[in-house]
Amino acid sequence: MDEFGKSRAGCTKGQQRGRIKICLFCLCICFAFCALFSSAVVYVKHYDNLAKAGEQVAPVDKQYLSSENPADSQDSQDASTVQTGSGAVVIEQSSCRILYENNKDAKLYPASTTKVLTALVVLENLPLEKVIKIPKQAVGIEGSSIYLREDESLSVKELLLGLMLRSGNDSAVALALSISPTIEEFAELMNSTAKRIGAVNSNFKNPHGLHDDDHYTTAYDLALITAQAFKNKDFCEIVSTKSAVLSGVDEKRYIQNKNKILWQYEGGNGVKTGYTKMSGRCLVASAMREGMQVISVVLNHGAMWEDSKSYMDYSFATYKMAPMYEELTESVKVKNGKSDFTVVKAETPPCYPIKKDGSEKFEVKFSLQTLNAPIMSGTECGIVKVNLSNHLIFEGKLYTMENIAKKSFRDKFIEFFTRKKN
Repeated sequence: MDEFGKSRAGCTKGQQRGRIKICLFCLCICFAFCALFSSAVVYVKHYDNLAKAGEQVAPVDKQYLSSENPADSQDSQDASTVQTGSGAVVIEQSSCRILYENNKDAKLYPASTTKVLTALVVLENLPLEKVIKIPKQAVGIEGSSIYLREDESLSVKELLLGLMLRSGNDSAVALALSISPTIEEFAELMNSTAKRIGAVNSNFKNPHGLHDDDHYTTAYDLALITAQAFKNKDFCEIVSTKSAVLSGVDEKRYIQNKNKILWQYEGGNGVKTGYTKMSGRCLVASAMREGMQVISVVLNHGAMWEDSKSYMDYSFATYKMAPMYEELTESVKVKNGKSDFTVVKAETPPCYPIKKDGSEKFEVKFSLQTLNAPIMSGTECGIVKVNLSNHLIFEGKLYTMENIAKKSFRDKFIEFFTRKKN
């Protein structure tokens, strides 16, 4: 073979090897694309299944599905503790009945919604009028701030307004250190308070919610904490405040609440926003309509305002507050009394949220004690139980409504001869 032929054969073999490499590369790209598309479809289907709640479903935030989720790129988080994705729940405040939920028990980062618990702990431990001298540790805290200065003085109420309206991280530290000597010890108090309320799937490491891998909660736990806080009238007043004026060294501080729910939602009356890169957008919202106070919690929701409004709209449209029973009395036999019967009355029950469509009914049952004379009015004589869908939701007491004297010997004598005569 001449030199030209050898050169041509070599080129042919080189071209063949190049074509094989290109084919293999294209196949790899195809396999990777198929795997990615398949996992995306599975994820969307899974999310849609989670969104179902009873017969009606609050709108799902489809835009959020395609948005970037900062938690997905977190390498350091413990997969067995903090989860990716989002969580949401709406409860009625007095009963804590769940009206809507989607992944409510997922452990997620709460960001500044942590401050709901901080405020509750402060209100349980400090009077509003107490004046606090700002320590050096509370100055220059990263993130949201009301720009406290070392050694200036503000009242507990002013610091709570700074905490809940402007999300002041410096306010959080100042309040925490006025109760506990260290942030770590205050966090222990936060955790014990949460556990007492029933928020057992949470762990708090600081009073402001700045990121810590071990600082997490669930939508449901945070709703329970908020429901407890709403039992405090000072908390309700603070979180419903739209603007306030606080003390300052050179001039007063004028602050406005960041919570748009107070302006944009009918009946809106609280409570707290939150955001870090790791937590995503978080919101605890609340509203009162027709005597029903609802609390909505969304964690890591890209459209937190729209989703919260939608979930609360669903709850108000589906449920209403209703008395478990009207005034309830029962005639009961009395032994050895001058009257053979007496009337007992059940204590007044709280109202409870039930579905508006009439598909739910309260079931009321009595459990009476034997009544022996003499009996005084107001004597506890049994219990009343109320069930809904085979779940006990209320247990109250029964009381006598009148005095019943014991039969005397003369009464028994007359009764004996009267019976004998008849």
